Amino acid sequence: MVSNSSFTQTSAQTSTQMATRISPSIKIAIVGDVHDLWDSQDEAALKHLGVDLVLLVGDFGNEAIEVVRAIANLDLPKAVVLGNHDAWYTATDWGKKQRAPVENGVQKQLDLLGAAHVGYGKLDFPDLEISVVGGRPFSWGGSHWKHEGFYKAWFGVTSLQESTAKIVEAASKATCDTVIFIGHCGPSGLGDAPEDLCGKDWKPIGGDHGDPDLAEAIAQTRALGKNIPLVAFGHMHHNLRHTKDRLREMSAMQNGTVYLNAASVPRIRDTEQGKIRNFSLVTLESGVVTQASLVWLDANFAIESEAILYESVSSANSAAYR
Repeated sequence: MVSNSSFTQTSAQTSTQMATRISPSIKIAIVGDVHDLWDSQDEAALKHLGVDLVLLVGDFGNEAIEVVRAIANLDLPKAVVLGNHDAWYTATDWGKKQRAPVENGVQKQLDLLGAAHVGYGKLDFPDLEISVVGGRPFSWGGSHWKHEGFYKAWFGVTSLQESTAKIVEAASKATCDTVIFIGHCGPSGLGDAPEDLCGKDWKPIGGDHGDPDLAEAIAQTRALGKNIPLVAFGHMHHNLRHTKDRLREMSAMQNGTVYLNAASVPRIRDTEQGKIRNFSLVTLESGVVTQASLVWLDANFAIESEAILYESVSSANSAAYR
């Protein structure tokens, strides 16, 4: 027979073990297309927000080495994927004609970021019980395989199918069961209207401009048994080219995954009261997204405005009773 004291101690130990196994509440900041708008206050703002992880989805500038250097020096847990502007002078023939870089801009950025760059790779955050997997780096978006020479030379990839395989290979090596995907462009399958998350808003208007290799990699990773609560990206700016009457859709929920477009551009603006800057914020609880929002911070890092982009039913019900 087990004594009451022994039973109490065993129960306490079991409760402690269960608490250890349950994923903590995590606050994640997503930084959309920077386009040279990053300054010394951004790190202070992120720390003021108390975020546990920062995800940066590229387009820091046209091979903007000093901006990427500042990102690399960001003293917070982070994962980064580079965008099409980050290979502006390297990937295309017309880009090479615009300016002959003094140094290899792509290589310099990759060297600066090191393991923080997860394009075609992964980064594990065991303390947070999540892994971050990157989609195709330097993506221009769309269903056609572009810049064949660039991807073959830099990554040994020659097709969308090979690109999918490279992303899935990285995801299969993730040590955590919960996986977050980040890409510069989002996956295909999120709609083909110009206002959709990755919808084409230039002539001819309409069409799905998402990355099919990322979409297929997400599906294959889900089939491996991984939990995918969040896919974050940018590239397709919230302000639409064909109309000023509305903004692009910023979030969607499919198969238990929240898809979030964080490209609110320009991300730093001057107002009469001073500069304001935006971040997308996601709360993850026990491997599930409970809320996602776009916040603008004033010069004192107070929230000047907040747009709720997604809220789980349980979170909304809880808020209603508070």
